[in-house]
Amino acid sequence: MSRTARYHTTVAWKGEHWGHIVLGNGPEMDFSAPPDAQGHAGVFTPEDAFVAAANTCVMMMFIWAAERFKLNLVSYDCRVEGTKLIELDRTETFTHLRFWPVIKIAAGTEDKSVVEARTRRALQSAQKYSLVANSVRSQISVEPTIEIVD
Repeated sequence: MSRTARYHTTVAWKGEHWGHIVLGNGPEMDFSAPPDAQGHAGVFTPEDAFVAAANTCVMMMFIWAAERFKLNLVSYDCRVEGTKLIELDRTETFTHLRFWPVIKIAAGTEDKSVVEARTRRALQSAQKYSLVANSVRSQISVEPTIEIVD
């Protein structure tokens, strides 16, 4: 049976191109539009939030999958780049999210090629079960670097 969960945020305008966000899980911070949209440099932006939501969700799902696939995760780092298309009428859409995870797994006594294949399956599962990745219209590509160590 399906079920639902709800998440919330609250934003408030602080003047000019500044806002303040309170996340439902507790953290809060100031934000602005990016400089290319009349905002400020060096602060959190909605574009950052979009890309970060995808990156953090896929990472958390990879950790979940690594546990289920019995992988000995040593480290996980991932850079994600979002490509934003700006149309002539100034409407904007993220068209592509490109992930570059760097994953290090300890093989122990297992064959490294078997562990690498299981790691790739875990990464596919992470993308498949990521709420955020499933909720965006952007094309998603994952170009992993996987290192299997003894």
